[in-house]
Amino acid sequence: MAKVLITGGAGFIGANLTRRLLAEGHAVTVLDDFSTGRRGNVAGLGAEVVEGDVRAPLPGAYDWVFSLACPASPPHYQADPLRTLATSVDGMRGVLGLARRCGARVVHASTSEVYGDPLAHPQAETYWGHVNPLGPRACYDEGKRVAETFALEHRRAYGTDVRLVRIFNTYGPFMAPDDGRVVSTFILQALRGEPLTLFGDGSQTRSFQFVDDLCDALLAYVRADRAALDAFFAARGLAIPVLNLGNPEECTVRALAEAILRLTGSASPLAFRPLPADDPARRRPDIAWARACLGWAPRVPLDAGLRRTVAYFRAALGGGRGGI
Repeated sequence: MAKVLITGGAGFIGANLTRRLLAEGHAVTVLDDFSTGRRGNVAGLGAEVVEGDVRAPLPGAYDWVFSLACPASPPHYQADPLRTLATSVDGMRGVLGLARRCGARVVHASTSEVYGDPLAHPQAETYWGHVNPLGPRACYDEGKRVAETFALEHRRAYGTDVRLVRIFNTYGPFMAPDDGRVVSTFILQALRGEPLTLFGDGSQTRSFQFVDDLCDALLAYVRADRAALDAFFAARGLAIPVLNLGNPEECTVRALAEAILRLTGSASPLAFRPLPADDPARRRPDIAWARACLGWAPRVPLDAGLRRTVAYFRAALGGGRGGI
């Protein structure tokens, strides 16, 4: 049994990961400031829930730390850009300081946003990205890029066992209704009979990963042998393990909207709006390294994952999960 800390653990991914770890018998502490995470996501599960800021000194001793703390959707991370940037950078500093002190193994959640609006397709871990450092998404994109560099240099200086994951579009139960992510937004609009809002002509692509698949990968990664990982990445010229985690099956945003209309039985129309600045035209991960290192690949088809997510939001709208 491991003693586990999940920073940002009351968020969407943290809530699912907490349940998985508790089901396996681990002792879980959830740290969250509840600025975007929701108390109801982790209440009554048996985890220790601590309200706190990841930028403050982190007490305690742990075997594993999952570093998830940071607003991750544009409406949330653009609401307070300076706080978002500080959470990424100072939060990473705090997590790494804790790990150095107690010898914890860290899996840090970076993001596919480090690739920006990519010129390479699909995106492999060796791609440096095409990011606008002065754009409206920079507080998140560049904050995550700096956090990766911080992890790399901490590993070089102190030998900290920190592993990076670049998470591509993920969806599933416990998504926040106001997060602005395309899956949750479309489902709620469909269930409420509102127009589904598409930006541009809906031809931009994303690769949608169900959260259970992501949790499988995170757990396999934290358990992976360090020496084997170091050898794998050193042979590829990298001084730190970094893996893309996502679904390599590409889907247009319009096709996603049409699938959600079909699954909800909604008659909502499609409404088209201007494309936001720096919105990537295509996003699809190369997961060859995750396959090689972890023997992992997504297993949940898009329709199956969407059905489960629709059921979650339908119950929430009906009051079954505290309402929305």
